[in-house]
Amino acid sequence: MGKILGIIGGGQLGMMLTEAAKKMPEHISKVIVLDPNQNCSASLVGAEQITADFKNKDAIVELSKKADVITYEIESGDSEVLKSVENNAEINPSPETLKIIQDKFLQKTFLQNNNIPIPEFIKVESLDEVKEGLKKFGYPALLKARRDAYDGKGNFKIDSENEVEKAYDYFKGQKLMLEKFVPFKMEVSVIASRNTKGEIKTFPLVENIHEKNILRQTIAPARTNNKVSQKASKIASDTMDVLKGAGVFGIEMFVTQNDDIVINEIAPRVHNSGHHTLQSSKTSQFEQHLRAILGLDLGNTQLIHNTIMYNILGNLNFEGEYQKLDFSKNNIFLKMYEKKISKPLRKLGHLNIVGMDNQTIDQLLDELSQIKELVEVKSI
Repeated sequence: MGKILGIIGGGQLGMMLTEAAKKMPEHISKVIVLDPNQNCSASLVGAEQITADFKNKDAIVELSKKADVITYEIESGDSEVLKSVENNAEINPSPETLKIIQDKFLQKTFLQNNNIPIPEFIKVESLDEVKEGLKKFGYPALLKARRDAYDGKGNFKIDSENEVEKAYDYFKGQKLMLEKFVPFKMEVSVIASRNTKGEIKTFPLVENIHEKNILRQTIAPARTNNKVSQKASKIASDTMDVLKGAGVFGIEMFVTQNDDIVINEIAPRVHNSGHHTLQSSKTSQFEQHLRAILGLDLGNTQLIHNTIMYNILGNLNFEGEYQKLDFSKNNIFLKMYEKKISKPLRKLGHLNIVGMDNQTIDQLLDELSQIKELVEVKSI
C-alpha cells in the first residue's frame, strides 16, 4: 500500500503534485490538501480537502493524523505547529528548513553564514534605520517584507529619497529588511532537489522574464554560457547541501553584469519556473518532489527539448468569470488551473511551447509571439 500524502495548500502547485501522485500509486495511495478555498484546484483532480487556513493549528493537527507524509506548496504554514506534529507524520521539507526560508532575513543570514553569494542586506525596524541603510546602499534599494510575500507583493523598490516614507508606510508595521539593488542582466533560477537520503540533483538553469513583478515566461535552457550555467548549478547544489531539507526547491538568482551569480530568494517547494519540466524533461519537478520526500532515488533531470513556459494571467481590466481557453497544437501544451474567477494578474494557467523538432529558443519565441493573443483572458 502506498502512503497518504498531505499537502498544505491546494492551488495549482497542489493540483500538479496531486496529478503526479496519481501516476505513482505504488508509493502514494491518497492525497489530502489543506486549503481555505472550497473546491480548490487540487480537489478538482482528486485530492481530498480539509477547508481551513494554512496556519490553522487544529486543521494542521487533523492533517497530520490522516497523512503519513506532509509537504507544502506554499510557505505560509506555521513552522512551530508543524514541528509539534512531527510525531504524527513525517514532514518534508522539515519545519526547521521552512522556518529558515519563510523569513527572508533569516534565509539571507543563513546563506551568508554558509558563504552562499547573496546581495548585501540589513534588518530594519524603524524609518530612521531605513534611511541609515539607504546611506549605505544608495538608490535604488529594495525594502522587503520578511514574511508572507510572493509574486513581488512584499517588495518595494525605492528609487529616490522622495519614496522612502511611502515605502515604509506601504508595509503597515510588518517586519522588514533592506537589500542592496543588484543591477542584474538576467533573472534565472535552478530547480534543485534533495531526497531524504541526501542525494542532490539540479535541473538545468532557466531564464525568467517578469511583468509587474510576476513571472510571465521561463526560457529553458537559459540563454547564458556554460560557465554561468555551471556556476549557478554549483551554487544551487551547495545551497541544498547546507539547507538539508528534502524536496524540490526553487532557487531564484541574478546574473550580474560580470557574469557572477547571487541568490535572490529560495522557495521550499515546487516552483513556477519549473513548470516547463512537465514536457521538457525526463522527470517533472512534481514527480521529483514526491520522489525526494518519499526517500526514493531522484529522477533524471536531463532537458530533452528546448521549451518556453508562458503564464496565463488574469486581465488587468476586469474581475469575474472568463471565457474558457481551448488551445491545441502538437507542440503546445495548455494547462489551466480551473479557477472560476479571473482577477488582475491572477495565475490562471500556463502553456509550454516545446521544441520537439529541435527548434531553437528564437524559433519558439517567434511561435509564442504568434499565439499570445489567442490565450489572452477575456470576460464572458
